[in-house]
Amino acid sequence: MIIHNVYFWLHDNIDQTGRDAFIDGLRLLMTDSNVMHAYYGTPATTPARNMIDSTYDYAIVVLFDDIAAHDAYQIGAIHDRFLADHAAKFKRVTVYDTVITD
Repeated sequence: MIIHNVYFWLHDNIDQTGRDAFIDGLRLLMTDSNVMHAYYGTPATTPARNMIDSTYDYAIVVLFDDIAAHDAYQIGAIHDRFLADHAAKFKRVTVYDTVITD
């Protein structure tokens, strides 16, 4: 299994309409046929600690059966549409991919 964690920092001038459209884009990503499960959200209000980065605006966690499904998702029409519609909204994106080995 592959866990694909993506963190987005949106531009400061994105209004609520732009944020709502971005959320719709995240929801669209979750519909890709290669996606096993997916979740999106905002930083949790857990107590502040040195190792916690809660500066991002939105995150999406996507689970795939294997690397082939991940790779197909990355080049798929839904992912391409998300990037075309929303890449200009974020100033930074960070991805952490994890393979579950057992």
